[in-house]
Amino acid sequence: MEIEFWWLLALPLFFALGWLAARIDIRQVVHESRALPRSYLSGLNFLLNEQPDKAIDAFVEAVRIDPQTIELHFALGSLFRRRGETDRAIRMHQLLVDREDLSEEQRLQALGELGQDFLKAGLLDRAEAVFLRLRDTRASDLALRYLLEIYQQEKDWAKAIGVASSLPDHENVHWRTEVANFHCELATQALGSSNFEDVRKHVEQALLTNRRCVRASLIQGDLLAAEGHDEAALDAWKRIESQDPVYLALAAQRIMDAYGRLGRVEQGHLLLRSWLERHPSLDLLDELFHWEMDKLGPKAAYELVREELRRNPTLLGLDKLLEAALLAAPPEQRGDIELVKQLIHGHTRKVARYRCDACGFKARQFHWRCPACGGWETYPPRRTEEFDLTP
Repeated sequence: MEIEFWWLLALPLFFALGWLAARIDIRQVVHESRALPRSYLSGLNFLLNEQPDKAIDAFVEAVRIDPQTIELHFALGSLFRRRGETDRAIRMHQLLVDREDLSEEQRLQALGELGQDFLKAGLLDRAEAVFLRLRDTRASDLALRYLLEIYQQEKDWAKAIGVASSLPDHENVHWRTEVANFHCELATQALGSSNFEDVRKHVEQALLTNRRCVRASLIQGDLLAAEGHDEAALDAWKRIESQDPVYLALAAQRIMDAYGRLGRVEQGHLLLRSWLERHPSLDLLDELFHWEMDKLGPKAAYELVREELRRNPTLLGLDKLLEAALLAAPPEQRGDIELVKQLIHGHTRKVARYRCDACGFKARQFHWRCPACGGWETYPPRRTEEFDLTP
């Protein structure tokens, strides 16, 4: 193939153009890097060398030198909040809110971050004021979510219900369990002050919001029992089996008391036995065990637990079996049984706790709302051992 003469002239020209383009790019990079504060580059170097505290100090200095670094303000403020340095986060975001050169969207973002800082610091009144400013803006959904959290922490259930009703339709469905429990909290307060009309109103609202609300059925039964309507109260408590049988143990003592007032104790006993057979539960077994121990004696309680252990072997059940056997055994055998019981009891303390389905937090007593993550009805009355036995 012959080489044209003009190619020899074009090749040097192409090289010259490439060299010129590279020089322009390099100059642009150098110009931009010189425009950055030296402390910003130092901060990046500290991050690469895994020195986060020094990096933060360098970035703070960069913000001081060049106030136009808005995104760096946001990043530092969020970082301070995550580290628990809420006072520094508040100052950083407050500076942003006070600036006059922010766009509307940036100002709303700064307000949202400031409200989260106040909430993290436990300054609920100041957080509430910030999120109320964000209502009816483009950040309204965010504001409503945090207001809902604030009112739950303050236990201002009426305001919490009002905020939840302002959520979008799909969000209302998401918060159905929570809103029903807000009404139950108000109903419990009203029941404590014997304001039966308010109890009835809030229970009805709770069941209207969530027809599977076990807590509402429990409170409704308590209200009817307080008014002397034991038959109606039993109907309310029996409804729990169709709502969520895991919670039946919470109604067991109530049911036995109501049947006792009606003079039909044996009927209540048979009902609880049938529940235990259909819906095995350590708490329900515990209620029946103590009732039979008191009313029918150690032998009946022993037979109850032995039968249940055959169906559902558990350490907690074995502990109850040994308790009944200890009382029914002759004196010469009690020492050996007591020794075994002490060994078993030491292990049962580890598996006799309730556990949150959402976060795994464990506690010795039942809660409607998890003390750790704040979830409602995420804390079923099932012992840790029952979770471990569930397939």
